Amino acid sequence: MKTIECVPNFSEGRDRGKVDDIVSAISSVETVRILDVELDENHNRSVVSFTVDMDHAVEAAFRGIEKASRLIDLNSHSGAHPRFGASDVVPFIPLSGAKIEDCVILARELGQRVGNELKIPVYMYGDASFLESRRNLENIRSKNFQYEEIRASITDPKWKPDFGPSKVDTAGATIIGARDFLVAYNVNLNTQDMSAGKKIASALRAKDGGFTFVKALAFFLEDKKMVQISMNLTNFRKTPIHRAFELVKLEASRYGISVGESEVVGLIPLEALVESARFYLQLNGFNVDQILEKKIWG
Repeated sequence: MKTIECVPNFSEGRDRGKVDDIVSAISSVETVRILDVELDENHNRSVVSFTVDMDHAVEAAFRGIEKASRLIDLNSHSGAHPRFGASDVVPFIPLSGAKIEDCVILARELGQRVGNELKIPVYMYGDASFLESRRNLENIRSKNFQYEEIRASITDPKWKPDFGPSKVDTAGATIIGARDFLVAYNVNLNTQDMSAGKKIASALRAKDGGFTFVKALAFFLEDKKMVQISMNLTNFRKTPIHRAFELVKLEASRYGISVGESEVVGLIPLEALVESARFYLQLNGFNVDQILEKKIWG
């Protein structure tokens, strides 16, 4: 059996009831296993991680998108994180027995259903993109191009959706794709200086000369009064967490800023944490089979 992971991001992080309803819709599909549900009030965003067999993957994701389109009104939504739609980003990720090509097929099937049945504009990204200009998520949605901008620009031929109408309603547009596993990792800084935060994020991200497999943005966390460097590590083996963390510390030190804390959003592979333990504890000969739980659970 081919197993797929799906990690939809919904533009709701403050109303637990709405998120629970969306998760219930997803979990009503056969073979779905909900792995994690994480809400962020500052970003007003939730990240749901679930696994499902390939035959039921499209239906599970579709039910989540359908429920979100009824519960979330982008006209009354605000948050620190960029957003395009109620169901903002929906990636498929290959797990056991599956390949990225399988996820491309699923993503495009889902995109067509969402566009045709829900009348939501759909943009395909990652390995499922039809246009090279839409392969990278940040080329579609950024801090400067969100729900309000796509409403005004969707009739422009440049922004013609891959599926669905060239019209945006309260559910906004949805970005659907296929990609490999990534680690969502944030570092919160003991500062309120967003200017410094933006410079630190720029030093990290690939397109500005930083690490090849890092995407980074700076946000201000109102409740903590801290600047957050929010990262997606698209290949945690080639750019491990500890390397990204150390560069944040190095760049922050230029401005006399220290690190307050860091966090992982959603799930993370054990391998990524073991590599960080090797680095910080200098466990150069450490083997993952030395982990007790790994021996017990396999």
